[in-house]
Amino acid sequence: MSNLQLQNDLDRLLEVLPEKVRRLVNYEQMEDVIEIVLDIGRTPEIRHSSGKIEYLGSDFVTEDDINYITSHIQEFTSDNRSGIPGTLHRISAIRNRQGKVIGLTCRIGRVVTGTIACIKDICMMNKSILFLGRPGVGKTTKLREISRLVADELGKRVVVVDTSNEIAGDGDTPHPAIGHARRMQVRQPEFQKDIMIEAVENHTPEVIVVDEIGTEAEAQAARTIAERGVMLIATAHGNSLESLIKNPTLSDLVGGIQSVTLGDDEARRRASQKTVLEREKQPTFDIVIEILDRNTLAVYKNTAEAVDYILRGWPIRPEIRKVDKVYETPPQGEIQNQQEQAESNPISEIKEEISKLDNKALKDPTDSLKFSFSRQKYVNDVKKFKKIYLYAVSRTIVEKIIERLDLNAEITRNLDDADIVIAHKNFAKGGAKILSTANDYRLQIFYIKTNSMAQIQKVLKEALDITETSETLCGYYDDAERALDEAKAAINKILAGAEHVELTPQNQHIRKLQHELVEQHNLESKSVGEGEQRHLRIVGGKDFDNKKII
Repeated sequence: MSNLQLQNDLDRLLEVLPEKVRRLVNYEQMEDVIEIVLDIGRTPEIRHSSGKIEYLGSDFVTEDDINYITSHIQEFTSDNRSGIPGTLHRISAIRNRQGKVIGLTCRIGRVVTGTIACIKDICMMNKSILFLGRPGVGKTTKLREISRLVADELGKRVVVVDTSNEIAGDGDTPHPAIGHARRMQVRQPEFQKDIMIEAVENHTPEVIVVDEIGTEAEAQAARTIAERGVMLIATAHGNSLESLIKNPTLSDLVGGIQSVTLGDDEARRRASQKTVLEREKQPTFDIVIEILDRNTLAVYKNTAEAVDYILRGWPIRPEIRKVDKVYETPPQGEIQNQQEQAESNPISEIKEEISKLDNKALKDPTDSLKFSFSRQKYVNDVKKFKKIYLYAVSRTIVEKIIERLDLNAEITRNLDDADIVIAHKNFAKGGAKILSTANDYRLQIFYIKTNSMAQIQKVLKEALDITETSETLCGYYDDAERALDEAKAAINKILAGAEHVELTPQNQHIRKLQHELVEQHNLESKSVGEGEQRHLRIVGGKDFDNKKII
């Protein structure tokens, strides 16, 4: 929004405020203000998007001040909202038990452009998109801009189902922010589902835009619209895809969940319990976008796959996009092709993008990238990132090593997705079927002798080629290995009858690894000493077998 337009809209809001509040407001302080709050018996407040709160003057808000505002705006609807015609400002009332207005929240509406530049290519794919995010993070702002983009630039028939005039402002004429999109007003929030269906039946839209799907009936109406082939752009209550899946009211938007009992073979193949949660049907929305903050979006380009991964406990990495990055918008002729492309594997996407870039002479390597990463990061990710399949190896220990050392790897439960396999040597005897399958897939297999932290760490070092890629990390590994070897020797002494053994001083991270190794053998340890001399003292536990460890 231009400064002139912003000032004109603010003037319209200030006109309805009492004089004693109006004279304390200046335009400089209003640049990032999200709302003005007036409660009887308190000083007026200005709330900024950063969370900062300013108090205007020292005079308390009176009943006359509240009455002045309510007499200059339209009557409140059943959801206690009103507005100023021709603007995006929203004024909400707080009432006492007798129904009298005792407080007002004046939310400042702005036309903000450029917020969907990083997802413009996604908006042009003709796929249904669901936005998630906490209140005030910019969901409605993005709906306005998408409405204008699809209606004006793509020339589609767009209908905005506008509950409480939140998207296109108050008054009979929609705000110019939504372009040539049409607007259907919803008199009361509980009628939103009916207006959604009416829009499809009466006005032949190609795209429907809805803000805040919050009930089971609205979720069902959204499914009905999607099944009729209409593109749906909406927001929903929920901060993340995972929280939406757990919400029984709205989980249908992403396919719903059901409890399924697996056969013995399938349960073994998945390495899971026999009763699991699975997606019930196709999601209403093809794409889910989490708005992490005003400038950062997490995009799940295949909702069905993302939900399946989350339900199975597999790692899923959304595509992170930044508002201030430049992304390539596909030509019209390529949009259909993009709809048919498989978008399941993040590493496959990276490889595809590298292939495109290699065939394209770019002056700046960061030009025209679909993702918010540099070309070199693509190359590094493909070379270094590994998906690891474990066979008879402690998943907990591997996850701890990956997390603490920030390794570029993750564990997968599906052999088809794996880049490498780590297996226990004792279980590899006799030609295990899973390992013969891994050989057929030409996967590298690395073997451990024991499920100890030191042994697994050593094999991970070899599997991820740590020596060649990170001297610092390699040094950490060497220090950790030496310290764990010392701890193993001390444990053997305790098992042989020693009362206690003191180890050499180590840093906090390595001491933590030693503590865990000791705990695995039912012994006790504690850190003693100060500063650089802090070290472990190992003592005998209550129950342990007198067996020497390897």
